[in-house]
Amino acid sequence: MQFTSESVDDGLIERRFTVGDVPGILWTPAGDHDPRRLILLGHGGGQHKAAPALVARARRFAAAGFAVAAIDAPGHGDRPRSDRERRFSAGMAERMSAGEPVAAHVGEYHAAVAEQAVGEWKSVLDALQEDLGEGRVGYWGLSLGAAIGLPFFAADSRIRAAVVGLVGGDLVPVRASRITIPVEFLVQWDDELVPRQAALDLFDALASAEKTLHANPGPHAGVPRFEVESAARFFVRHLP
Repeated sequence: MQFTSESVDDGLIERRFTVGDVPGILWTPAGDHDPRRLILLGHGGGQHKAAPALVARARRFAAAGFAVAAIDAPGHGDRPRSDRERRFSAGMAERMSAGEPVAAHVGEYHAAVAEQAVGEWKSVLDALQEDLGEGRVGYWGLSLGAAIGLPFFAADSRIRAAVVGLVGGDLVPVRASRITIPVEFLVQWDDELVPRQAALDLFDALASAEKTLHANPGPHAGVPRFEVESAARFFVRHLP
C-alpha cells in the first residue's frame, strides 16, 4: 500500500492511497478512536471513491469513531474506462429510451465487474489491516456497490456486518444462502432499474439470522438521507 497524499479537514484525516493499480481513500477521525474498526464503502455505478454522497457517508461513519475506506471500482473514477463500460452505457441508454427492461443488462455488467472487483477488495483489506491492525470490519454499498459487496463478504469472513441494497437476485453473482452476517437491506419501492420482486426475493433468500428490510418510496437514486443515520447506528451495534 502506498499513500500518495494526506490532508486534514474539520477533524477528519483523509489519506489517498494505491494498492497495485487500485486507487482509494482512507478517512480516519483526528481525535481518539480505534482504527481497527473499519467500514468499507462500495460506490454505485457511474460514481467513484470521492463522490460527494460517498464522502458524506464517510464523514458520518468517521464521526461515529470508525476508520472508513473506499476504492474506485473497475472502469470508474481514476481508473481507465474500458470497452465494457462504454458498451454498458450505450446499451442502457438504448434500452431505457425504448422502454425495454434493463435488469438483465445490469446483471450481466454487475457480474463482470464483481468478478474483478472482489479480488481487489480482498487485497485492499489486507493492506488496510496491515496499516490499521486487524479488527471488526463492515461493508456499505448500494446498487453496483452491493453487487460487488455481496460476493465479497460471502467469501471473506472478516466482514462482520453489511448495509446493502438496490439489487435483486438476478443482479448479484452469488448464492444468497452463503450470506449469514447481519444485514440491513435497502429497497426503493419505485426502482426503475431493479424489479421490486427481485429485490424482495434476494432479501428473503439471505441466510442471515439478523436481517432488516428498509423499503422507501421513490426511484433508484431516491434513497432518503435518513438512511445514512440508520446505517451508522447499525454499524455501531454490530461493530462494537
